[in-house]
Amino acid sequence: MKTITEQNLPLESVMAQEPEKSSIKHLESILQLEGAQAKLVGVDGQEIPIPESVYQILHQAVHALALGKVISVVIQDRELTTQKAADILKVSRPYLIKLLDQGEIPCIRVGTHRRVRFDDLMKYKEERDTKRREGIKQFTQFLEAEGFYDDESSELDR
Repeated sequence: MKTITEQNLPLESVMAQEPEKSSIKHLESILQLEGAQAKLVGVDGQEIPIPESVYQILHQAVHALALGKVISVVIQDRELTTQKAADILKVSRPYLIKLLDQGEIPCIRVGTHRRVRFDDLMKYKEERDTKRREGIKQFTQFLEAEGFYDDESSELDR
């Protein structure tokens, strides 16, 4: 894996190779067991308890690899610059500034600069995504009610 850059870009993506797949499936089944705390055993035999936060990351990564997905880890500061926050939301920086000025996303002032807490940004993103999904659902229902959208048949299928 590559080291993290100053811009907090993702580390190199990882995908399970064919020879690793059976080991990953086995590891996934072990991680799903509840009860005793997981431990890491060093080459010298020393047992080191795995903290819950690290365990959750490991569990999610192994599960995704077992499903054949690609994993990338992105390390974020607790407070983001407006550019980094805009990049995460996939919006322009001026649009993010507008959201901050309207109070849609809380921000912290550091001198003349704004900082956005990662947790606040993720809360906004989750709410925005939920509203989008609901809007699409309502629009689809409207189209179905008006006869513009029909699951059973389509003019294009003929």
